[in-house]
Amino acid sequence: MRITPIISLQNPRLKDLVRLQKRPYRDERGVIVVEGYREVKRMLDNHRKPLALFFAPSFYQGENEPELVRRCGEAGAELFECTSDAFLKVAYRDRPEGLIALTPQLHTTLNELEVPEQPLLVVAEAIEKPGNLGSLLRSADAAGVHAVIVCDRCTDIHNPNVVRSSIGTLFSLPVVEATSDETLAWLRARHIRTLAATPHAEREYTECDMKQGIALVVGTEKFGLSDRWMNQADECVRIPMLGQIDSLNVAAATTLLLYEAVRQRRAK
Repeated sequence: MRITPIISLQNPRLKDLVRLQKRPYRDERGVIVVEGYREVKRMLDNHRKPLALFFAPSFYQGENEPELVRRCGEAGAELFECTSDAFLKVAYRDRPEGLIALTPQLHTTLNELEVPEQPLLVVAEAIEKPGNLGSLLRSADAAGVHAVIVCDRCTDIHNPNVVRSSIGTLFSLPVVEATSDETLAWLRARHIRTLAATPHAEREYTECDMKQGIALVVGTEKFGLSDRWMNQADECVRIPMLGQIDSLNVAAATTLLLYEAVRQRRAK
């Protein structure tokens, strides 16, 4: 495998990687920046093609990183070995792990989405923070969700912080972007019930049937779900709040709902 060394901070490939920290340039290039050992490993384990890998052995945390470098090279990625200073110039993390990969963006559509007869789905409306979306994806993967549909997005699903907070699970399950109207029509055509989470509902989430095909619909903790989803959901449920706070972080709320669905489905 050919490995190109990068020593100068003025190296054009290094400057190009710095520009990819901005969304317009990422979208123009159609790539995702994947930083970290677990994230790069999940990218490879889920058969995502690496386009390039920038690595710095001085930041390795263990003994397995050279294997990932080899796998990326065998998969056709350009390999660039960086000095510590060069890598620090492009790293997002305060404590870099010495691995940054580039891979094509994901653009799955609703029409391409294949789900089983009784799916468990998450619909996330207008999630604003990349960290929240990434944490939601992590919980969705852990609960065996069949797909996550991001409606009326406020954050970029290809943001490096989404990859980071999801620990690479962005690559392990289908993630679709669509409008709320498109998503509602798609769910209805497949007779998938929608369960909207809101503090204003009368029924608690443990009282509803989640064993059938269902889409758990969540919104931001600041504004909640839009009237469109509240008015057209098949059922609205709440998570009981026993203290002074009136809402949970959207990722935490989603996790509670998902594991109630897991509990019911395993009991079935």
